Amino acid sequence: MTELPPCPQCKSNYTYQMDDLLACPECGHEWNVEETAAPSGELVVKDCNGNILQNGDSVVTIKNLPVKGIAQSIKAGTKVRNIRLTDGDHNIDCKIDGFGAMALKSEFVKKA
Repeated sequence: MTELPPCPQCKSNYTYQMDDLLACPECGHEWNVEETAAPSGELVVKDCNGNILQNGDSVVTIKNLPVKGIAQSIKAGTKVRNIRLTDGDHNIDCKIDGFGAMALKSEFVKKA
């Protein structure tokens, strides 16, 4: 079960979901989940399962990823620590043991 955020108005932890909205039974406030998850101007990067990634997170590759110029590929299940999020097509910068500095797409990783 996913943990729902507290009410932004009264800070109550007893929030519940109604269709696309979250609701607070204590103060009656209703709000949209996407509006609270992504404040304007902030970079939001999600993994293959829809979990929001942050700088410094650890991720695991979900499939073999070929690397240009190298005969071997990054194997599925490779753990990558201390990622940095960037804006663009390959939105994760990281260092992988045995490969060095790499740029990965967030759709091929899951949060560890």
